[in-house]
Amino acid sequence: MHVLKSIRETLPEGEVEKIVIGLNWTAAIVRVGGERRCGLASSVVAPHEHGVPIVPDAGNLERFSTGDLTGYAGGGNPTMGSVGMAVMNALLPVLPRRYEEINAGEVIARLGRNRRVVLVGHFPFIDDVRHAVGTLDVVEKRPAPGEVPADQAHTVIPDADVIALTSMTLINGTFDGLMELRKPGAEVLLLGPSTPLSPVFADAGVGYLSGSIVTNIDRVVSMVCQGASFRQIVHGGVSLVTMKLKR
Repeated sequence: MHVLKSIRETLPEGEVEKIVIGLNWTAAIVRVGGERRCGLASSVVAPHEHGVPIVPDAGNLERFSTGDLTGYAGGGNPTMGSVGMAVMNALLPVLPRRYEEINAGEVIARLGRNRRVVLVGHFPFIDDVRHAVGTLDVVEKRPAPGEVPADQAHTVIPDADVIALTSMTLINGTFDGLMELRKPGAEVLLLGPSTPLSPVFADAGVGYLSGSIVTNIDRVVSMVCQGASFRQIVHGGVSLVTMKLKR
């Protein structure tokens, strides 16, 4: 994915302090210019051959450079892709003047009023969004009744006025293909805790980024280690923010 390569080119070099691959979330703590930062990404474990390590060099990831680790983002190993995304999110500068403290569900409801919306990924705010927008289709790898299977995304995305993509698409490598399905003028939102809050996405056609900022590093990492859900770690020290991109 060219967009991830472009983001990597903007990142400072940092020192890796800690990598945690938890049950639900992966966290990376880095130091940049003396500042301690933390980034999150969804933990992904793909089917693998028995006996073959999912994480090469497990126990030694802190010895890698941040450049080496971010290179795994969007690669062939989804678990290491999660590590790469978490490190990338830790390295990205915090730009408070660019953020609005609003969650993705509210943004989608606002953009989608009287319009056709496609949401790629299953999120807890779906029922609220459905009542606020014109029409809503949900695309999911493991679809619930009434949802669209992921391999049928091409049947709904081309007609959407608003497309909300889970940032998991960056980890599983489907982002580019889904973006190619959109019609001219469609609004695109990238959402989820894994979302890199980088203005570079504007060049890829994304208009809004809804992601997370870790405000209490030690508390959040402790919760990640103990298998916390995202709702739990939000209360532990994470702010949900949205960045509107200039195009």
